[in-house]
Amino acid sequence: MTYLISRLCIGVLILLTALVVRPADAVLAENLKLTQQETTELMRVQKHLNSSKTVQARFLQISSNGEYAEGKIFLQRPGRLRLIYDDPNPLMIVADGKHISFIDRKIDTATTLFLSMTPANLVLRDSIGFFGKDIVVTSVKHTPGVIRVELFTAEEPDAGSIELIFSDQPVELRKWAITDAQGIKTSVTLLGPSFDIPLDPALFRWAPDPNKPRVFGSDR
Repeated sequence: MTYLISRLCIGVLILLTALVVRPADAVLAENLKLTQQETTELMRVQKHLNSSKTVQARFLQISSNGEYAEGKIFLQRPGRLRLIYDDPNPLMIVADGKHISFIDRKIDTATTLFLSMTPANLVLRDSIGFFGKDIVVTSVKHTPGVIRVELFTAEEPDAGSIELIFSDQPVELRKWAITDAQGIKTSVTLLGPSFDIPLDPALFRWAPDPNKPRVFGSDR
């Protein structure tokens, strides 16, 4: 199940490093000289991400190695996430603010970890920013109707890169693409997203069948 999680969830959970770092956790690449307009666009994007505490959407996930998936995502910062893949993929992910469970709905079993020990914690932090030290912003591009921001993590520059794609008017996150260290590109497109709307607290709760195993990972 670990392999299934790592491959099918990479596009959604890595949205993370880019979107969810604290305001003081990103830097501009040393050789990147932003114009005043590009700086303004980056600040507009940051404002949108910080003003949207909840997201609800369907998503389409496509990888360059041929993998394809669709599903629904519900996100509420801080700490809460529900990600459900469409059948026949049985995977569901639920974060309740403290733990995150990777659930196989077909057999009703789960692997549960402390949220703080997983990459998902990044996307679920309360604040987001592009001006700090942990994320390196390498490009800001504004074409008609579209804003693109490219970045990678400072601690693992060889792990891959992330491109965030926003609509311009209004500024809204629409898509992201991750290219990993193996050169595999995974793109995730949000379909009909709704931002900053009330979400049912029950979405972020999951109770296992008491007769089925719930495995706690070694990161507890």
